[in-house]
Amino acid sequence: MTRSEAISSAVQQFDDGRFLATLARRIAYQTESEEPAQAAAQHAYLREELAPLLQRLGFSLTIHPNPAGVDLPLLVAQRIEDPDLPTVLMYGHADVVRGNAARWSAGRDPWRLQVEGDRWYGRGTADNKGQHSINLAALESVMAARAGRLGFNAKLLIETGEEAGSPGLAAFCASHRPALAADLFLASDGPRLAAERPTLFMGSRGAVNFELSVHLRERAYHSGNWGGLLANPAILLAHALASLVDARGRIAVDALRPPAMPPQIRQALAGLPVGGGIDDPDVDQDWGEPGLGPAEQVFGWNSLDVLTLSAGDAAKPVNAIQPRASAWCQLRFVVGTDWRGLQQHVRDHLDRHGFPMVQVRLGAQAAATRLLPDHPWVQWAAQSLRQTTGRDAVLLPNLGGSLPNDIFADQLGLPTVWVPHSYPACAQHAPDEHLLGGVAREGLAVMAGLYWDLGEAGLRPAPRR
Repeated sequence: MTRSEAISSAVQQFDDGRFLATLARRIAYQTESEEPAQAAAQHAYLREELAPLLQRLGFSLTIHPNPAGVDLPLLVAQRIEDPDLPTVLMYGHADVVRGNAARWSAGRDPWRLQVEGDRWYGRGTADNKGQHSINLAALESVMAARAGRLGFNAKLLIETGEEAGSPGLAAFCASHRPALAADLFLASDGPRLAAERPTLFMGSRGAVNFELSVHLRERAYHSGNWGGLLANPAILLAHALASLVDARGRIAVDALRPPAMPPQIRQALAGLPVGGGIDDPDVDQDWGEPGLGPAEQVFGWNSLDVLTLSAGDAAKPVNAIQPRASAWCQLRFVVGTDWRGLQQHVRDHLDRHGFPMVQVRLGAQAAATRLLPDHPWVQWAAQSLRQTTGRDAVLLPNLGGSLPNDIFADQLGLPTVWVPHSYPACAQHAPDEHLLGGVAREGLAVMAGLYWDLGEAGLRPAPRR
């Protein structure tokens, strides 16, 4: 068979309903990694859904316990056709965020795939069951088109704890480094730049969550009797926050700002639109770093946001000066930012500005990664997408959000290329999460083209070894 026939075979799985039936079956597994009681669903998804397919495709596989001591297993599968062929490490996650069924629109159920026009509703349709299901279906079609061969070696890592912060993933990859060795990391997660724009991104912004808190006394005091005499934790915290980021969203702490944007990054992002979709919010043009366009703000710069802000009970205010106030903040950052020193940088800044009473506590953290658009594997993937879709792919050095990409890029030392099959308004992590049918159909074609091209010696970059 030819490349075009392999692509047609993958797309046929969409057109004849097979892909829909497969995804519906997978969405029904309530694989909520934030709910320990759902551990059985995680094991069942790997054992009942993925293992039989992979074994049928000639993969050997093992389901491993999580080294972090949590019941979130990891699946590793491999199919080695020839040690001299290039090896690709693929990745996905079987877990989802909480279903929150009560918050979904009437008639919709997070555990039942429901098609309404081009929207396929269900928890995990976009993040990440739909995306890794597209890739596995395309892989199956290419293997059938090549009479049971791929023309490259394939490895697959599926975790079940990504939505819980990927506990144990770094330790697992460190201890299984030889088994995960590859020439290229190729996976799908996150959104395209826009639904109609095939996209490649090659890393992700990092993130550090940190809490600022003020605790001045053990109980609240009547505001009429003590107002004006007692320092107010909420007011102090508000001013401390205002010293970190100004009223237009510009980061005011030099140590939390990134280095100058490299020319290659600025060129790749120049003129790219952000937003504009039917469900996208309006972009505030006067927010963020002055002089940067929307794409440069999201993909090439840092942002500092307040995620929560509390003092007392907002739903039941009382006439009292509260004893404490807290805010959880988040720094999203690009490569080159001194994020490991964030706690000290914030501490020093607050002390200089007269806020020694504000405490700083770190939360979840993830490193930033990126791969430049001129990397050989990026150019290879871009050419493959262009041949399949007839359109130039958007090349993003990194995603605006965060993924455990540093484990693959830094720890395993792999060039990382992500091919997203979702779009920004997919409502991932929210009620009414959905996958767009048109994007899924094109995703099947795109991945079949990529897998076909991986099997063509004259088209792919040479293995590193």
